[in-house]
Amino acid sequence: MPLRRKLADLDAWITGQRKDQSPGTRTEVPVVEKDNAFSGEQHTLIKFNPLSHWTSTKVWQYIRENDVPYNELHNRGYTSIGCEPCTRPVLPNQHEREGRWWWEDATMKECGLHVSNLSRNKIP
Repeated sequence: MPLRRKLADLDAWITGQRKDQSPGTRTEVPVVEKDNAFSGEQHTLIKFNPLSHWTSTKVWQYIRENDVPYNELHNRGYTSIGCEPCTRPVLPNQHEREGRWWWEDATMKECGLHVSNLSRNKIP
């Protein structure tokens, strides 16, 4: 609800979504889109996904080359960080989002922020 209230005052917002983050839900993430999850009858919200075409390797290369601060939980195996009960470290050779919603089917791993990815990829 706090995010919904804030986004209601904005015309656009920026996310860090990438196509390679979730094979089941994010393969079609565009760079610019209408945010159907947070737009309403009176307000259209645009969502920018500037990292859409970046890979995890490219992100970490950029972080290292430009000394970008990042969450130190990454160093402890938390490759995708969300809320505490929904996040755990990944094991070697697991996909980076395996530590999120581990009880869910891999093709359904989306929170309410990016729920439109489920319909875009025609997940039942």
